[in-house]
Amino acid sequence: MKLPALIRTTAFRLTLLSLALFAAAAAAFLFYIYIATAGEVTRRADEEVGREISSLETVYARAGATGVNQALIERTATDRPFLYLLMDSSAKPISGNIAATPVDPPASEARASFRVRSTDADGAVVRRQAWGRQIRLPGGELLFVGADIGEGQGYVLRIVRATWGAGVLVLVLGLAAGLLVSRNVSRSLAGLKSVVAAVEAGDLTARAPVRGVGDEYDDLASGMNAMLDRVDRLMGGLRHAGDAIAHDLRSPLTRLRARLEAALIEVENGRADPTESLEQALADTDGVLSTFNAVLAISRLQAAGQVPHPQPFDPSALCEGLAELYAPLCEDKGLEFSAEYSKGLVVRGDPDFVGQAMANLLDNAIKYTPAGGAVRLRVRKRASGEIECSVTDTGPGVPEADRARIVQRFVRLENSRSLPGSGLGLSLVQAVAEAHGGRLDLDEGPGRVRGRAAPGQGPGLRTALVFPAQD
Repeated sequence: MKLPALIRTTAFRLTLLSLALFAAAAAAFLFYIYIATAGEVTRRADEEVGREISSLETVYARAGATGVNQALIERTATDRPFLYLLMDSSAKPISGNIAATPVDPPASEARASFRVRSTDADGAVVRRQAWGRQIRLPGGELLFVGADIGEGQGYVLRIVRATWGAGVLVLVLGLAAGLLVSRNVSRSLAGLKSVVAAVEAGDLTARAPVRGVGDEYDDLASGMNAMLDRVDRLMGGLRHAGDAIAHDLRSPLTRLRARLEAALIEVENGRADPTESLEQALADTDGVLSTFNAVLAISRLQAAGQVPHPQPFDPSALCEGLAELYAPLCEDKGLEFSAEYSKGLVVRGDPDFVGQAMANLLDNAIKYTPAGGAVRLRVRKRASGEIECSVTDTGPGVPEADRARIVQRFVRLENSRSLPGSGLGLSLVQAVAEAHGGRLDLDEGPGRVRGRAAPGQGPGLRTALVFPAQD
């Protein structure tokens, strides 16, 4: 038979385990109490019997067996709570208030636990526990003295029974509390189970209820909701990435097809070289692939919201390697190139993405700066603790009104349409900055070369990839 769901919960099982441990501990504790208390009752009775025997031994030393016999007769007539029996050397009773000795064999010296019969206030016969000691007197007579310990042991038993009753009550209340806790736990987990079931069915909008009490279930629900928010955001980002790639590649592919079609017509009419047409087609295809890779990288970074595997790296060493690569390009174009690095800086992120972003900034600076201009690469730590990797040129610059627009995908200003490019360079840099928790700053450049305005130079542009301060 299958148990009810409430009883099969982990909380109820833990409650049963706790109650079992409590019951075992309580039983051991009560056993110890009984043994210790009952032993104390017997010890005190033995001390009282010993004192009474010492008193009778004093009487014997003074008046012999006759004196002891007379003392027993007198003491049994009073309210003294002792049981007496004086016997001859062969253990035959002489006098006392019990008929026979409980010591076995009767002629030996020993201590004994026994029961005596008495009547209560209602006249009913009861058997009470007693404790006694039997000794041999100097003349060979045997003397037994006992004490009734039934009242003390009865008191101990009443305490034990009351404690057992309290223990049973605690067990019952604990079981009821376990059922209540199990029901509350089941209710708390029911919301989480329903969310899991909804997500399994494909509903990523389901969220776990947060009761606002601040317990571990609220923490679990909040964590699950945050996880689902991130999953929903990532899935939306992936869907957006697919839509963006499909949308953003439509124009380049259309242009590629138009060029291929025009080249085919020209080749068929004998007005074009097939080799040149194929080389142009390959160049156009490389441009489409470059656009695809850039759009995919941007979409992935924007969807993830952070770099996938961040690690600490030195931006100065990274930019120093880029400077070695781009300095010859500047020299070939007639540009003055300079670099400045601050050592010992650490950025946590993806050095490949940062390297690609800085390469894009250097590409743009070299592309748009006319001969005779200057390009400067700089890595420094700001007073705020932020780390800045900047590229400054003396090219035409970007009007302040257009600076927010040129970081969008496929946006190109009028003065740059005659140059090759897809309009994705700054979009990738912006995505890299955001994925690292930083930003892309665009400011006006110096527009000067070696302290004086250069002929044909514009205001220039300063692009800075700014990373947050590191702890």
